[in-house]
Amino acid sequence: TGVIMQHFPHFIMGHLKYAYPADELMPLSCKGRVRGLEPNRGDIDDSLGKFSLTLIDTLDTLVVLNKLEEFEEAVKRVTKDVRLDNDIVVSVFETNIRVLGGLLGAHVMADMLRGQGKRMQWYQDELLHMAKELGYRLLPAFNTTSGLPYPRVNLRYGVLNPLSRTGTESDTCTACAGTMILEFAALSRLSGEAVFEEHARKALDVLWDKRQRGSDLVGTVINIHSGDWVRRDSGVGAGIDSYYEYLMKAYILLGDNVYLERFNTHYSAIMKYISQPPLLLSVHMHNPTVSVRSWMDSLLAFFPGLQVLRGDLKPAIETHEMLYQVTQQHKFLPEAFTTEFRVHWGQHPLRPEFAESTYFLYKATGDPYYLKVGQSIVEKLNAHARVPCGFAAVQDVRTGTHEDRMDSFFLAEMFKYLYLLFSEKSQLPIDIDNYIFTTEAHLLPVSLSTTQSPCRGNSTQPILPAEEDIFTYSCPSAQILFPNNPSFAKTIRDSYKYLTGVGRAPHAAAVRGIDLPLHDNGMEPVEFLKSMGISLTKLNDISSMASGGQKGTYRVKLIAEVSQTPEEEEVVPLVVQLISPPFLGRTVLTAGPAKFGMDLTKEEHGVKGSIVKSAPYSACGSIENAEELHGNIALALRGDCMFAAKARRLQEAGAIGVIFIDHREGSSSEETPLFQMVGDGGSTSDITIPLVFLFSREGDVLTRALEEHRNVDVLLLPRERQMGRGPLGMNIKIRLAKDGEQLTGASKGATIQLLLEPSEEEEEEEEGLGGASDSCNQKASHPSSPCLDEQTDSSEHGQQLPSPSPPTTDQQSDP
Repeated sequence: TGVIMQHFPHFIMGHLKYAYPADELMPLSCKGRVRGLEPNRGDIDDSLGKFSLTLIDTLDTLVVLNKLEEFEEAVKRVTKDVRLDNDIVVSVFETNIRVLGGLLGAHVMADMLRGQGKRMQWYQDELLHMAKELGYRLLPAFNTTSGLPYPRVNLRYGVLNPLSRTGTESDTCTACAGTMILEFAALSRLSGEAVFEEHARKALDVLWDKRQRGSDLVGTVINIHSGDWVRRDSGVGAGIDSYYEYLMKAYILLGDNVYLERFNTHYSAIMKYISQPPLLLSVHMHNPTVSVRSWMDSLLAFFPGLQVLRGDLKPAIETHEMLYQVTQQHKFLPEAFTTEFRVHWGQHPLRPEFAESTYFLYKATGDPYYLKVGQSIVEKLNAHARVPCGFAAVQDVRTGTHEDRMDSFFLAEMFKYLYLLFSEKSQLPIDIDNYIFTTEAHLLPVSLSTTQSPCRGNSTQPILPAEEDIFTYSCPSAQILFPNNPSFAKTIRDSYKYLTGVGRAPHAAAVRGIDLPLHDNGMEPVEFLKSMGISLTKLNDISSMASGGQKGTYRVKLIAEVSQTPEEEEVVPLVVQLISPPFLGRTVLTAGPAKFGMDLTKEEHGVKGSIVKSAPYSACGSIENAEELHGNIALALRGDCMFAAKARRLQEAGAIGVIFIDHREGSSSEETPLFQMVGDGGSTSDITIPLVFLFSREGDVLTRALEEHRNVDVLLLPRERQMGRGPLGMNIKIRLAKDGEQLTGASKGATIQLLLEPSEEEEEEEEGLGGASDSCNQKASHPSSPCLDEQTDSSEHGQQLPSPSPPTTDQQSDP
């Protein structure tokens, strides 16, 4: 808290020094960003309206941090200097959540301080008057046949005026149209003019009416005139995020059941189709069992916080833990990252959503783990984003390069949530429980639902949700639901502890839940547990357990396995051995196993086949070369979707095995411990082909071999059974020579000498041949395998085995 208190006023003063009255600070240039004077950045610049954006967006944060003198001075600056009638085209959505929300949040704080009788006695609702003026300047955007707003508006000329330079747009995002109700309803109830709430409600009514009735999901982009969906992908991230957030929060702020019922309906659909813990994947709204992309965007990081508000804590903890591990791997949340947690889009504009969810989870669980997460956020900001004039956005988390950009939401939200995370309620000048956060973290009082009249003419018909639970009609209280039980969150997190691989020690010990005085020899553990009234069921007998008991009673069983398995999970190394010419088994690549598919350790001879590259190489779409893959071993690149999804597609295409190759350049089994590939969280019993994993360097050996020789046969098997471990194979022909006969055609290679007794020559000939044959079969791993030289051993990581001496084709015996 001290760090935040120390830095926040400094950067506010820095903004006033270097940037005011500009909308944003350029932290690398140490100057203000003025629209039209700097190179155009496209849609990003639609947030800028020459209305001192950052200062307005940050006003109520000053109060939360108890910087009341600075707040009073900042309000005087805003009321004196800021104009809202500029001839400039701005985003309706961004202007609403940042500027209108900032003015309303600051007015609420100023009114509260004025009521205490110590500060702001000069204040005459100037900020509320400015908010009302801005509201009326945004209203022309709603002049459409559907009631959905235009995405942009000219602050001076509106939308359809010839001078407005806007009004030609036909589409808007779902969040853009559905994230107006909190600010517009608050403005109506504070000003007494219902027109704002009425327009925001109508836009929500349209979105609700246009939902897909089969799935109860909405798309990402909609036509503002016809109401037809333009983009039908549905998730909880960019383009939709705050629509869901505002339905839930509108109920809390306004007390209208219609909003809660809609939210609950959508939430059930989200948990059914989009939530795949810990992932949140976008699906097609009309066919929600189909994922439309294999990456997630950072804006979905708000969703665990929203789940806390609803009381659904378990999936919130799961998704938050996944996000935290991504930040540990990449320092910050990339703007987009794949389902395998590699960077899809490396930019990080210092977004606050992850800090927001961290704050809500700490307040709900009391688990100090989330204080450590917050500490990590602060440390990474100071180490990788702080520059002399402020904090700079990260252009690419992989390189750490900066952008000359510090969005207003960084000071408005990030500092606010971090301060609230580390502070006690007694340190705050307000009772934070009396306020709801807008999507920009502005504070609106929940008393608006009772102290001000609701929107007139509310004729929206309520609907009943299909499923109800204990949170359907309530706002859960953290103090009652989760009283000082940090272990609750820990037990959920532990299942995802090493999801991205970061933090796992090479020989990490297994997590223990309950320690009992058990010993792994004999029946003592079983008898001990029986004495406690706990029965044990073998794991393979679970499916045959019968459900019984009388009505009103429950049968409780502890399903456990008592064995001598060591604590550490052993990864059995596999190999990919190149057996076709010119390799002939001498090139051996160390490979990792999978926890699903064929168990190669139980296959006596391994799996042999020719390798063929999958098309697409990632195997994340429809397989285009199924005929070529049929009966062969597929090569597929890691990334973009889950291992199990790739395996299913390739198995359906007819592949008899899959070799996955790491997408991370330079990775190798010499430097990185082997790991076991895991499934997608569901059943993988349908996957029956063998699956192995090669790091990048080993994979390069294999792909180069395929490029050079086109036809490459490989053998997939455990390392201990690889061809070449044991005696070297030789094809041997033996001819007996008479005493004194000249040895012709003898090779300098290995020879076998048989000493024959002259009197029993023919009998000894049979025994000699039989002995050689028996010896070969005994040493071979199976009848068709060659004999192998005991002194020759294979190597790991693509090194070649020494060649055996060429076998002789016509070796003679020596008398």
